Amino acid sequence: MRARLTAALRADGAGPSSDFDGNGPVPEGLGARPAGVLVAFLPDGRLILTKRASGLRHHPGQIALPGGKVDPGDADAVAAALREAHEEVGLPPAQVEVLGTLPGHRTVTGFTMTPVLALVRGDFTPVREKGEVDEVFAVPFAHVCDPARYRTEARAWRGETRSYLVAPFGPYYIWGATARVLHALAQRVAAQVAR
Repeated sequence: MRARLTAALRADGAGPSSDFDGNGPVPEGLGARPAGVLVAFLPDGRLILTKRASGLRHHPGQIALPGGKVDPGDADAVAAALREAHEEVGLPPAQVEVLGTLPGHRTVTGFTMTPVLALVRGDFTPVREKGEVDEVFAVPFAHVCDPARYRTEARAWRGETRSYLVAPFGPYYIWGATARVLHALAQRVAAQVAR
């Protein structure tokens, strides 16, 4: 799996993305607060995801990668992703092997997320931060990294019909920014397999 992921990092792929892709340009003045999310695979190949707490201000109840905004004490988005993963799911930074970063993603809430691709070393038992996370679960590599698992859906949002990617897995509705980041990774993995 390490070889496939590092090859995906080197692969030609789409550049930065946004929640506005296919829906018009990013609005002027939206802002681009830096954030980092951890795309961390367990030794058995499953990806760690969370269901965000329903009381959160941004993206309540949605499926997400562990992570959050870059705080003043963080060196960069990688440090923010590692810190947030430790806070949200109890993953010690020393247990994470960072492989690299994928192109950034702009969200409708004004963040520029840097996806940090990583492997978790050894056994890991999640401990969720109850104020931020309702559930921690894992999705198989074969689901996450198969472009055929993704599809486009649409719904009304702020008076317009907007399209977005989804990759449902069992009871979990993976969509929006999380699905777009994972789809970009899936495309890179698939491109390496096709070679």
